[in-house]
Amino acid sequence: MAGSYDDRDGKIWMDGGLVEWRDAKVHILTHALHYASSVFEGERCYNGKIFKSREHSARLIRSGELLDMVVPYTVDQIEEAKYAVLKANGWTDAYVRAIAFRGAGPDMGVASKNNPVRLAVAAWEWGSYYGDAKMKGAKLDIAKWRRPDPATIPSEAKAAGLYMICTMSKHAAEAKGCSDAMMYDYRGYVAEATGANIFFVKNGEVHTPKPDCFLNGITRQTVVQMLKDMQIVVHERHILPEELASFEQCWLTGTAAEITPVGQIGDHTFEVGEMVRRVASEYEKLVRS
Repeated sequence: MAGSYDDRDGKIWMDGGLVEWRDAKVHILTHALHYASSVFEGERCYNGKIFKSREHSARLIRSGELLDMVVPYTVDQIEEAKYAVLKANGWTDAYVRAIAFRGAGPDMGVASKNNPVRLAVAAWEWGSYYGDAKMKGAKLDIAKWRRPDPATIPSEAKAAGLYMICTMSKHAAEAKGCSDAMMYDYRGYVAEATGANIFFVKNGEVHTPKPDCFLNGITRQTVVQMLKDMQIVVHERHILPEELASFEQCWLTGTAAEITPVGQIGDHTFEVGEMVRRVASEYEKLVRS
């Protein structure tokens, strides 16, 4: 599938049923368009099975609650919608996007209690998020924007508004010939990439930032447990920028990114070594098991 995302053949699930892809539209006064009152999930389907599907559906509902927005569907109903989309489009390997948002209604200001919460599920066939960087190692810029204090935003929610600085950071990175950008947090600690969590290797042990002000990704949690099962020591801690020079390997994790090795962050270089290759291989086996 190619072309603009609003002009494709296929089906999208909206508010209880399947509609033609080109008919999946919202009004210009949809609250989410003006005030970012939306939450979403990105998921991958492998061989007809969405990896960690119910965990994603449960997080979507939880993200809505954190935004004071009750998603009017259960986990079971969201699961049914996702698989209906895959079946309708004939896909067994695809990326799945579920989004809940405040629609148009009697409120058109900051407050929106009287507006309906809507749900849509789309999917598309999507290859490697970082292209050939998945084999060669991604090159990352260092973003000027920082992940904010959790006292200012619901950082545990996968909410659309939290990605605004990520979009700007990725645009700036791509303008420099990079695949993505690594972000610090509001305290100056290493945080994550714009849409993926980050891991480092030093002396055979793994170090990853403590997710106390950014999303603790489902893929991140999966990889942490996978490493522990492999008897590899994992340190979840605050990481200072000056430590980057001491790390030997690095990789990103995320539903879209899967396991993507990193070859460079700013002026720091990393080996695409045995550890990251092993983790990528074990993850591929896991998601297709």
